[in-house]
Amino acid sequence: MAFFGLFGKKKDETQAATEQQDLDQGLERSRSGLFSKLARVVAGKSTVDDAVLDDLEEVLVTSDVGVETTLRIIERIQERVKRDKYVGTGELNRLLREEIAGLMKDPAPVDPAVKPYVIMVVGVNGVGKTTTIGKLANAFKQEGRSVVLGAADTFRAAAVDQLRIWSERVGVPLVQQGMNADPAAVAYDTVESAKARGADVVIIDTAGRLHNKVGLMNELTKIRNVMRKVIPDAPHEVLLVLDASTGQNAIEQAKQFTKATDVTALALTKIDGTAKGGVAIGISEQFGIPIKYLGVGEGMHHLQIFDKKAFVDALFKD
Repeated sequence: MAFFGLFGKKKDETQAATEQQDLDQGLERSRSGLFSKLARVVAGKSTVDDAVLDDLEEVLVTSDVGVETTLRIIERIQERVKRDKYVGTGELNRLLREEIAGLMKDPAPVDPAVKPYVIMVVGVNGVGKTTTIGKLANAFKQEGRSVVLGAADTFRAAAVDQLRIWSERVGVPLVQQGMNADPAAVAYDTVESAKARGADVVIIDTAGRLHNKVGLMNELTKIRNVMRKVIPDAPHEVLLVLDASTGQNAIEQAKQFTKATDVTALALTKIDGTAKGGVAIGISEQFGIPIKYLGVGEGMHHLQIFDKKAFVDALFKD
């Protein structure tokens, strides 16, 4: 059986190799764009000097890593160059891998002792939120876990319909009350139903609107509070879904949602359709929140547990 690894299970060699291949392919556009820029930086140079670092800074910023994170990376490389005295440009790729990986957090596995494990999913419309929920439900089910979905994005009929299609496709129950229902009431019914069923995992969809911060905060707080009437420490994970192809706009969305609620994990989607994969580095480092899930394709199985070393290796693979 191939393990997704959500509960800390070790993946078999075949699954690990398949995931690495999917990741390599998913990052192909980002990698090719980044390497063409890096090649120009080191062309004709033998050592990593100030001029190389200045050019590298520009490369990282234009690769959607973000200004703040880029400056931290440059500072770390400057320290390495100063400490090691002589660093050739041929070593730059290795240094980048090491320093970037050092800035990113590893995601924590789902605690199998917590049952049901409640995930509240947030994010704007169009980022792949519903698709991520469906793929996540499928991954849990493939691990032998029972899953219940909650359609608490009640402001769009399409949102409920899309989640119902995914629940049928994956073969997991869906709790819904239809359009314009109270999202908190839906969340309450979902966790209550999951607890009664003895389910392992609950995934709650929420409205994908970036309306005013106060409204968003109040709505998400209300959902959290009602769930805690059934399960005192719910939600165990607040998952923010971001679209990698939007680049710096994804960072702005992260700013808004982290102000509105206590985001504990990130899911980065559509990494395979963009050359802006560097945004993953900036988001993870800037907000101090681990990327937990990575969407590397359209297939049901194209959702991976994020591995920072594998990601960085794939991004800087020569």
